[in-house]
Amino acid sequence: MKLKDIASLLNGEIIGDESIEITGVSGINEAGKGDITFISAKKYAKDAPGCGASCIIVKEPIADLALSQLKVPDPYLAFAKLLEHFYVSTRQPSGISKDAFVSDKAEIADGVSISPLCFISDGVSIGSGTIISPFVFIGENSVIGEKCIIYPHVTIREGIKIGNGVIIHSGAVIGSDGFGYVFHEGRHFKIPQVGGVVIGDTVEIGSNASIDRATTGNTIIGKGTKIDNLAQIAHNVKIGDNTIVVAQVGIGGSTEIGDYVILGGQVGVADHTRIDSGAMIGAQSGVMGNVPKGAYSGSPAIPHRDWLKAQAVFAKLPEIQKKLRQLEEKLMELERGHVL
Repeated sequence: MKLKDIASLLNGEIIGDESIEITGVSGINEAGKGDITFISAKKYAKDAPGCGASCIIVKEPIADLALSQLKVPDPYLAFAKLLEHFYVSTRQPSGISKDAFVSDKAEIADGVSISPLCFISDGVSIGSGTIISPFVFIGENSVIGEKCIIYPHVTIREGIKIGNGVIIHSGAVIGSDGFGYVFHEGRHFKIPQVGGVVIGDTVEIGSNASIDRATTGNTIIGKGTKIDNLAQIAHNVKIGDNTIVVAQVGIGGSTEIGDYVILGGQVGVADHTRIDSGAMIGAQSGVMGNVPKGAYSGSPAIPHRDWLKAQAVFAKLPEIQKKLRQLEEKLMELERGHVL
């Protein structure tokens, strides 16, 4: 593909030879001849002169660079679009395997692919263009929209509603029972979990993530939200649109999370917490109560700037303790001298 064609695709401006043939897309450290790569910020410009690519995508041109450059408003987004363009998924619907069990009471649209060793229960509805990989279980009366990709060993329990364009990675469990018990006479009695899960359009759920069904009502994941691997989302949680949940996050029951929230890796959210739209929670933070829009870190989480200041003090505690002991010793000497 000629560089001028890529520029047209990305609405970019070429600085250099527009006739260069681009054959691949790669990161800046791995790129070779024929590849196009990118830098996302000025601080990475130092890597550009030693790059082996044929072209580099930039936000602002780099002076005195021998490589051709493609100027675009957002190099990272342009890189993502090119990866999608050059490496089109080979996963295409291929019909229903004779080695899959599909209930005659299920509604399967045209163009659906159901792989060997899948189990599709009574009352299931699957929209056109959806791909169901091997060893997937879909429980009774669950609904899956159009153009979804369900990877191997996914379990979708009964009564689950999944929108269009959803991607669920291997090992994820959607609709497992919520963790609900009442303690009585020395025993934990299980509270029946009779609700469901509703997942909006274009949600992506990482491998081995678990989203519990509601006790009553629904656990809700808003459209465009992305959930990383090994996340735990408890019963009756409501997550808004376009929120990011990074790996190993645990969200307690009945928590409400707004739109465009970011939860960093290993964040723990206590039950019945409310996090407002636009909030950002740093990795390994612990969150509870009501969290207004803003950036937070620490456990319990506090405003990020305050946390940075606290960390700076924490690092100096041994030195502060030493000085404090020295002051105490001097004070004791002064007191002894005064008594004498």
